[in-house]
Amino acid sequence: MPMTIFEAMSDNISSFLGGAEVVLSPGSEPLLCEVYSISLPVLTDGREFMFSATRKSVPFTRMEESFCRELLTAFSMLYGGFRQEGYVAQFRTALLSSIMDITVARSLRVDHNKGFWPIQQLIQLLKSLSYQKYEGKPATTGVIIHRTTPAELRAVMKQRKHTLVPLKSSQSIGPGFFDNPLTYRFIDGTNLFFLAGIQMQVNGIVTISGTALMNEVERQTQRELFSIIRRCGAGAFAVTVNEASDIEVLTSPARIMVRRKGMWSIFDPDIFRAFLGDCIDAESAEDLIWTLYALSKMRYGTVVMVYGGSGKKLAGLKKGAVGGSDPIGRLLIERVQKRSIGELKQTGTLLRILSSDGLTVFNAKGKLVDTGFIIDTSHATEMVAGGGRTTAACAASHFGKVIKVSQDGPIELYENGAQIYRFG
Repeated sequence: MPMTIFEAMSDNISSFLGGAEVVLSPGSEPLLCEVYSISLPVLTDGREFMFSATRKSVPFTRMEESFCRELLTAFSMLYGGFRQEGYVAQFRTALLSSIMDITVARSLRVDHNKGFWPIQQLIQLLKSLSYQKYEGKPATTGVIIHRTTPAELRAVMKQRKHTLVPLKSSQSIGPGFFDNPLTYRFIDGTNLFFLAGIQMQVNGIVTISGTALMNEVERQTQRELFSIIRRCGAGAFAVTVNEASDIEVLTSPARIMVRRKGMWSIFDPDIFRAFLGDCIDAESAEDLIWTLYALSKMRYGTVVMVYGGSGKKLAGLKKGAVGGSDPIGRLLIERVQKRSIGELKQTGTLLRILSSDGLTVFNAKGKLVDTGFIIDTSHATEMVAGGGRTTAACAASHFGKVIKVSQDGPIELYENGAQIYRFG
């Protein structure tokens, strides 16, 4: 029966792990395979089982493995309460609606002896808020959860040149906290945040300074918020509801757990670094990775190829350009060709280029080769289920590493004509 129950939630776990194949099998022997895998034992119903997750081409990260450990602990604990005959349907329902939330809360609390329920309650409140609108606009807010002393907090804010306004008396984040519209209109989760301890007692409000000086990618990916979290004690994190009604949980080192369209996913840069590591320099990869997350968050679609071949061969793959032979379009593209990803990101040009139609091509040095590129899709050798971007991504991935961002948010990695990983 544990395996039957596990199957009910396997799709959610697979989605969180980027499309990995997941299975729970009897016994304690790990799965033998030549692809990347996670194998973890779990004891439930008085028997030993082995959880296995496998994925081609993209290795698993430490955070993914840690998350799986927490999930299996939650599974074992929940299963113990529903072992009685006749409760199978109830248990499946409880798993589908709660286990990913429980696992997120467990992974954030650090100290496994306390702190679970306040975190879980915050997640539930923000889930409700993510469906709410005020005068036609989505509700947004943000909470920084610190793990340090008031004196150290003041020192961090002073060092980072932010404004900390302490409350005269702390306020508990509980039912009714977000009844006042100011909690999600004034505190926007971009420039202003609530500051609270792990027991969810709000003791101040933080104003992030200097946001006007950041480029759009830095603003969308909350780079300064990561800097604050890193200095607020081991296990500090921040939770926001953004303008796309996603819940973002930001941790240190920089990782983001995202609840989008009712499901949790993890944006772990290590996955993308591993994918791009052998085809582009590390600095360019870093700038590209976070720019693609910004596009996902803003709901702009794009297809990017990192190409290592000759210019002559690339020209042979080209079937046209988005702007055709328009002289103004060609002039604009020529002005940005051979410029680095970092330079284009800093000026804001990279977001504008990537949010335009067509394939964007970079070389191994992170320099822009072409944009608005229409590839010969006959190179997509297998039947493709999807639209024009998916077909272009499959075709291009025979000639380089390809990343596609869909207009509704998911980020996908393509190699050798196939999708090998999906976030969101």
